[in-house]
Amino acid sequence: MSNDTQQIVNKAWNFAHVLRDDGISYMAYTEQITFLLFLKMADEQTKQPYNRPPIIPVKYGWDSLLKREGDELESHYRHILEELGKQPGMLGEIFKKARPDIQNPATLRRLIVDLIDVERWSSMQADVKGDIYEGLLARSAVESPKGAGQYFTPRELIKPIVDCVQPTADDTVCDPAVGTGGFLLAAYDCVVKRQGSKLDPDQQKHLATSFVKGWEIVPNTARLCIMNLFLHGIKADPCPIHSGFDSLRSDPGERFSVVLTNPPFGKKSTIAIVNEAGDLEKDDDVYERQDFWTTTKNKQLNFLQHAKTLLKINGRCAIVVPDNVLFEGGAGETVRRKLLTQCDVHTLLRLPTGIFYAQGVKANVLFFDAKPAQEKPWTKTLWVYDLRTNMHFTLKESPLKRSDLDEFVACYHPANRHRRKPTWSEATPDGRWRSFESDDLLKRDKVNLDIFWLKDKSLEDSDDLPDPDVLAQEIADDLQTALEQFSTIASKLKE
Repeated sequence: MSNDTQQIVNKAWNFAHVLRDDGISYMAYTEQITFLLFLKMADEQTKQPYNRPPIIPVKYGWDSLLKREGDELESHYRHILEELGKQPGMLGEIFKKARPDIQNPATLRRLIVDLIDVERWSSMQADVKGDIYEGLLARSAVESPKGAGQYFTPRELIKPIVDCVQPTADDTVCDPAVGTGGFLLAAYDCVVKRQGSKLDPDQQKHLATSFVKGWEIVPNTARLCIMNLFLHGIKADPCPIHSGFDSLRSDPGERFSVVLTNPPFGKKSTIAIVNEAGDLEKDDDVYERQDFWTTTKNKQLNFLQHAKTLLKINGRCAIVVPDNVLFEGGAGETVRRKLLTQCDVHTLLRLPTGIFYAQGVKANVLFFDAKPAQEKPWTKTLWVYDLRTNMHFTLKESPLKRSDLDEFVACYHPANRHRRKPTWSEATPDGRWRSFESDDLLKRDKVNLDIFWLKDKSLEDSDDLPDPDVLAQEIADDLQTALEQFSTIASKLKE
């Protein structure tokens, strides 16, 4: 993030603290920023050098806010949100059920005049606008993890995953648990960066209108995603994001060449429904789907099966899964065995702890390709990269950086996976990258894919223990995980 961008994020964050005094949460503030940014950028698009037709009626445009003060401004802002929420297409989705949480006219005026109006957002590069927006999301997630952690995946993890999958302008990219759109935006930016100057008109149109698709169960989160897509230049109609819809409920029938996703953490599934009032209702049940290999209440296993369903033949998937998906018996064993035989499961990245806002999470990234039916197993070799053993990260003091995954991306060898070379051998036992044959994996107890081989240095020498604050956080994470497991057991005993 550039210094200029960081200054704008800091400035916007200072406003957030002001609004906290008015009783507005960080996430609500970020949402209000999206509304105002949209109005400002829509106004900029009508002026030089763009000179595009207005997409917002003049009476609801940015200038109408600048001309008002006091109670008149607050009332007009409320009216704008109501009227734009009635509009068709992506515009209506952005402002659907929008509420004017900033009810102090003086504060609203300062936000409009001092923060939004002084910048020329459309002249910034798309990734700069994304940095500003997601910088706010990252801060709000740190300050209020319960409100943001459920759908915020660190961008420094998303980037290397997308660099490995390497989507192109000819792909269609899907995220069935889209959150604020991090994976979709990274895929879009990857194509623009690698092919931007070579895109023909049809590819440019595809990139802007039909390249991405997503589902998000929480309406307010979906709104943030749609705004984020707009800030990056994606202006599809109809809206590419299905808001308030539980993607696990059914097979959508659509197939995609790329699936990138980090489904919600938590093992137990509930079928979720958004009622007519827009509220979220949940009913504890299992998903009965003919396209699934097995029926289970384990949400992560269901998302893994769902991701496989969404793929076209030879489609590529990268999905974040917790450790239990790799070793759990019963339905877990069935899913892993089916995945290894019916797909090419070629890569597993063991993630370090301390990188997610949800505490106590030990997760991995599973990479696989969908394949046509055949008798022999499609998976020949699984390559595993261990970024967890002897690695220590925290959200604030030692956050994960893109450079921490440089070696993994190099080992992944996106240009040609057949030219991979291990960094582990008997002569180099500290190597983090090694391969395992499919025949051996299928013979493991319960087809266990929770594979590790590096020695934990902290168990051999106390001098190698992490700093006390890091160690304390890791202990807290483990206790949190244990508590969640005991809670699950207790719930089952009551059934």
